[in-house]
Amino acid sequence: MFSGIIAALGQITCITPRDDGAGTVRLTIDAGRLALDDVNLGDSIACNGVCLTVVDRRDNSFCVDVSPESLACTVGLAAPGPVNLEKALRLADRLGGHLVSGHVDGVGEVLRFDPVGDNRLLEIRAPAALARYIARKGSITVDGVSLTTNSVDGAAFSINLIPHTLDATTLGRLQPGSRVNLEIDLIARYVERMLGAPSGEPVGSTAASS
Repeated sequence: MFSGIIAALGQITCITPRDDGAGTVRLTIDAGRLALDDVNLGDSIACNGVCLTVVDRRDNSFCVDVSPESLACTVGLAAPGPVNLEKALRLADRLGGHLVSGHVDGVGEVLRFDPVGDNRLLEIRAPAALARYIARKGSITVDGVSLTTNSVDGAAFSINLIPHTLDATTLGRLQPGSRVNLEIDLIARYVERMLGAPSGEPVGSTAASS
């Protein structure tokens, strides 16, 4: 579990195909300012909002394996470049953003990235299937960053980005046409599941599956 508060900007420095016959690739990521002294093999680190497992660690870099399915359903992991990094939360950590699982729900497209004083107005079009989960003044994760929506119009929503967010994350590099990883609010996901369960039926029951 994560909070969507980016701890550091990392850099994918190497992508190596794995000899597993499945199309898996191994990413080597320079952790930048992210401290790795407490990171062990098997720990989770969110990279651009995608929860990945550390399989190797060397000085100030770490390696993760990414499946073809993850590459097909996300953006920002298929080529060398900057990535937002966040280590998994401890139970005692401060929740500065919102509850983030690191499971990307879909890929959105940037429609606008306009200056408003020192800030930026970011407008994104989400996949139609995710629109029902996005609410005005609600939480959403964009490339791993916990953000609050200003407005919602159908499948499009807008966000105000302050200078700190622009400087401390990859979002300052966006432009119209950019694609971004989206994760909907975890609470919205469970509320829908609960409301969709038949009366008196346990929510986890297979009888409640659609």
